[in-house]
Amino acid sequence: MRLGLSHAESPWATIAAGFVAIFAFAVATTGAQTVLETWRFELKPARWVMATVKLLSDNELSPEAHVIFDDIRSTRQSDFVNNFWRALAHDPKTLGRTWESVKQVMAPGALEPKVKEMLYVAVSIAHGCTYCIHSHTASARAKGMTDQEYAEMIAIVGMAAETNRLVTALGVAVDDAFLVDPPKHGGENF
Repeated sequence: MRLGLSHAESPWATIAAGFVAIFAFAVATTGAQTVLETWRFELKPARWVMATVKLLSDNELSPEAHVIFDDIRSTRQSDFVNNFWRALAHDPKTLGRTWESVKQVMAPGALEPKVKEMLYVAVSIAHGCTYCIHSHTASARAKGMTDQEYAEMIAIVGMAAETNRLVTALGVAVDDAFLVDPPKHGGENF
């Protein structure tokens, strides 16, 4: 008795063979480098996401957005303004409000700047924001995050995601010991 389909009978095998044939034809007719540059999204999943608005160059900015870009450059002590801000520049009010909030939250405080960036990465992973994962990982590394710290953070994010799903699925009540102001009912886990 034979279980499943042979490669020849599988529709997925046919699709894969078709893709291989198209790729081989493209390499043969245009060269490997051209194919790799044209099809880079196949090699770099972070590039799958395409902007839904044009990313504005400095020459295309409104006067209001230009002032905010100048503040971004001054605050970060860099001429680089990333794509997130360039996308938001279509709406100077949202750009300004968001920049002011980010500037305030990420400013020096009780938490070290590296820790703030690592927290930003963890939340971005939880929300599936590829852009923020990459930009804040780069920023955390620039602020001194080591490969070991990154690996440990990723392990914590993965473990938290798993245990969050388990405790939610099980409907586990919060222990009184964890509450700021536990109820006065005479017993735990009522």
